[in-house]
Amino acid sequence: MQIFCAWQEKELLNQAEAILDRLGISVSVFIDMTYRQVIMRDGVPFSLDIPDKLVTRDSITQAEFDTMMQTGLAQAKKNDSVSVDEAFNQLKSEI
Repeated sequence: MQIFCAWQEKELLNQAEAILDRLGISVSVFIDMTYRQVIMRDGVPFSLDIPDKLVTRDSITQAEFDTMMQTGLAQAKKNDSVSVDEAFNQLKSEI
């Protein structure tokens, strides 16, 4: 065994640890799991790709836009939604 030390932004660390805690995984176990995956895959165990472009209204067809709007309407009718605060929290956690 060897001690591992890394500096992280406090908020990033807090968010990640809260998720790991909900999963019942300690930070040490997560680091161990990640290192083992790097070894097993002989590389990083997740994609590091940068998307070619973001999906914007002018980058999709009318049919794709209509489908997206119909999906949103169906979700709204089923009350399958989240509050504005929750939506922004989800977006922030993905950054």
